[in-house]
Amino acid sequence: MYENYYGFQERPFSIVPNPDYLYLSPIHQNALTYLEYGLMEDIGFILLTGGVGTGKTTLIRYVINQFCSDMDVAVIFNTNVSADQLISLILRSYGLSSETNDKVNALDILYNYLIEKYSENRRALIIIDEAQNLSHESMEEVRMLSNLQSDDHVLLQIMLVGQPELKAKLRHQSFISITQRIAVKFHLSPLTRKEVGRYIAFRLEKAGGKSDLFDTDAVDMICRESGGIPRSINLICDSALVYGFGYDLRTIGGSVIEQVIQDRGGLEVEMGPAVKEPHPLTATHEISEPGLIDRLRILETGVRKLQVQTEWQMGEFDRRVEGLQANLIGKLNDLLLRERKRSDQLLVEYSKLRVKYRALLKQRLRDKKARQNLLTIAERR
Repeated sequence: MYENYYGFQERPFSIVPNPDYLYLSPIHQNALTYLEYGLMEDIGFILLTGGVGTGKTTLIRYVINQFCSDMDVAVIFNTNVSADQLISLILRSYGLSSETNDKVNALDILYNYLIEKYSENRRALIIIDEAQNLSHESMEEVRMLSNLQSDDHVLLQIMLVGQPELKAKLRHQSFISITQRIAVKFHLSPLTRKEVGRYIAFRLEKAGGKSDLFDTDAVDMICRESGGIPRSINLICDSALVYGFGYDLRTIGGSVIEQVIQDRGGLEVEMGPAVKEPHPLTATHEISEPGLIDRLRILETGVRKLQVQTEWQMGEFDRRVEGLQANLIGKLNDLLLRERKRSDQLLVEYSKLRVKYRALLKQRLRDKKARQNLLTIAERR
C-alpha cells in the first residue's frame, strides 16, 4: 500500500520473523555470540529466553543461516504435544519415519541416524521453540534425548527457546539434571530508547527507505508505548506508515503515533501476553495457582515498559544537562575572551608605562650627571 509512496522495496515492519531484518543491538549481538559459542563448542544444552516479541525466533533463523551449514537441524515450533508426539515431530523434521508408534523403535531410529551423521562428520541440532509449553513428560523426554551420545562426543545438541516462564520451569527439582547441563544461556531484554531509534532506522534503510522518516517525537512515543519490544515497535510503525500514506505525509511525527495508539485502543490490550493454562509441572502453590503466571507476565511487561520510560526520562535529563553544560561552557568562553582582551589591554598599558618609566629614569640620570658636572666646575673655581 505505502511501499511505492515511501520508496520501499518491501514492507519494513512486517512481524513475520525475517533473519535478513535482524537488528543486532548490543543485547542481540551478545546473544548471537553466546549461541555461536555454544554451537561451535558442542555444548549439549543451550538456553535462550526472552519476553514475547523480543526477537527470539528471528535470532534462531539467523543462527541457522549463519552457523549451521555443517549441521542437520530439526526445528520444533509446536510444543503442545505429548512426549511420544514430540519424538515423532523430531523424526519428521530430520526426514525420518517410524513404521510403528513404538517409542523404543523411534529412539533407536534416531540414535542410528545420529551415529550415521557423526560418521559423516556432521552434527545434529534440535531447536525447540516455545519450550515453556512443554509438558512435564515432554521435558523429561528432552532430558533423555540428551543422553544420546558417544563415549567422547555429543551426538545431539539441544537448544531450548522460550519465554521467561521457561527459566522458572527449569528451576524445579525435577529438571535439575537439565539445568546442570545448560552451559550456555542468555536472556533477551527489550531495546533501550537509543536502540529503538536505531532499530527503526535500520529497518527503514533495509527496505530501501530513508532512515529519518520517523522524527524524534515519534520515536520517543513508540519507545514509551512499545516498551522496547521489537514486535510491538513493528506493529506501531507499520500502522503509522499506513496513516502517513493516507494523510500524504513525508515525515511521521508524534501526532501520527498518538493517533495510531488511540485508534488501536491501547496496545496493552491487543498485544498483551496471551492467557495460557498453567502447566501441570508441580503441585507447588506458586506454579500451579491459576492465573498467577499470567499476572506475573503482565507485571513483567509493565516493569519493562516502566524501565524504558525511566531510561527515556533519564535521557531527556541528560540532554538537558548537556544543554546547560553547553550554555555554561559558552558563557565561560565569552568571559574568558573578555578577560583575555582586558589582559591584553593591561599588557599594552603596562608596556607604555614601562617605556615612560625607563625614559624617566634616563632623564633623571642625565639630570644627575648635569648636577655633578656643575658641582665639579664650581669646586675648580
